[in-house]
Amino acid sequence: MIRIHLSTLLGKNKMSQKTLSLLTNIRPGTISKMYYEEIKRIDIRHINNICKALNCTVSDLIEYIPDKK
Repeated sequence: MIRIHLSTLLGKNKMSQKTLSLLTNIRPGTISKMYYEEIKRIDIRHINNICKALNCTVSDLIEYIPDKK
């Protein structure tokens, strides 16, 4: 399973989804889908822009958790 920690990072940075959208030029709907972990795929440019805006690493943003068997 892949976890997206955008909600946590926005909270730590006291930033709204709208502000992140403006800083990264990512559509608000895309930011919202990432925030609620409903997105099916993420563009590498989006990951890059989010990491720049939030001053974080990819591993801060995305985490792989092995599936339970």
